[in-house]
Amino acid sequence: MDLDAYVTEHGGEWRRLEYLSAKHKLTAAEVDELVALYQRAATHLSVVRSRSPDPTLVSRLSRLVLGARSAITGGRTRSWSVVGRFFTTTFPLAVYRGRAWWATVAVLCTAVSGVIMAHVAANPEVARLFLSDTEIVDIVEAGFVSYYSEYQPQDFALLVWTHNAFLSAQCLASGILILPVGYLLWVNEFNLGLIGGIMIGNGRADVFFTHILPHGLLELMSVYVAAGFGLRIGWSWIAP
Repeated sequence: MDLDAYVTEHGGEWRRLEYLSAKHKLTAAEVDELVALYQRAATHLSVVRSRSPDPTLVSRLSRLVLGARSAITGGRTRSWSVVGRFFTTTFPLAVYRGRAWWATVAVLCTAVSGVIMAHVAANPEVARLFLSDTEIVDIVEAGFVSYYSEYQPQDFALLVWTHNAFLSAQCLASGILILPVGYLLWVNEFNLGLIGGIMIGNGRADVFFTHILPHGLLELMSVYVAAGFGLRIGWSWIAP
């Protein structure tokens, strides 16, 4: 291997990686670039070690790869700053990088619940396949609203978030099997579409959306993100 030519060819990438690794705040595009350059530098290090183990170049690339890895994963300092970094950097970055998975889940689930909602609203007899007339009347007149008002706000928030946290955990944990995630999402979207269709079909669309939107969007998105990452884990076993 011609080391001088190799350094000349890849030196620009290494300098760019060194710059990004030392930068305190990165944009989303820079983060993607940092990860890509880190992976390439790790490959370069492996090539140099196996074909022409020049001590100086190996040492330089080793420091560069370690510095980039530290910038990506964060330090090991045991302090509250680690917790803060998780919520402000690590977790948002992970969500951003997995956006293709959870965004696809969100779009498909929204479409499914929307179709069910429209179908039930336009065909009231469909709801009667799953609920009695008494249950439907109760939902429209009081049941739906009372679900949101029978508890104190803080108690209701805890109840709902606990339920959605459990559902999210199920989606994430069962992702390795893929099919259970689809079932969990189907049940969730079917119930949402059924209740929404009943309310809309009985002229209570304003009541439905007034109560569902304030917390529903954030909670459903949490479920979609968990499901997306669960499916990503499962797919990684099929196509590593």
